[in-house]
Amino acid sequence: MRFLRGLLGGVLWIVGGLLGLVGIVLCVTVLLLPLGIPLLMVARRVLSRAVQLMLPRALSHPIDEVTKAAKKTVASGAAGDIGKKARKLRKRLA
Repeated sequence: MRFLRGLLGGVLWIVGGLLGLVGIVLCVTVLLLPLGIPLLMVARRVLSRAVQLMLPRALSHPIDEVTKAAKKTVASGAAGDIGKKARKLRKRLA
């Protein structure tokens, strides 16, 4: 699965690069500027998707991973243990 994601990311990277190149050429010709700007935006989205496919999920969606880990901690009941440990440490230091 990881190999396929990397392969698809590479293909999207090439497609996004070509779209960006065509968009730049269209922007240079002032008459086709209205076509070049949206094409550059599409190329940016394709390139960002390619990077997301190549990177592991923890790097491409760091906030989602932290949220998922926090929900697991709360569901397992470990969050209450952390609170108890913090209170004991506070009493010891006081």
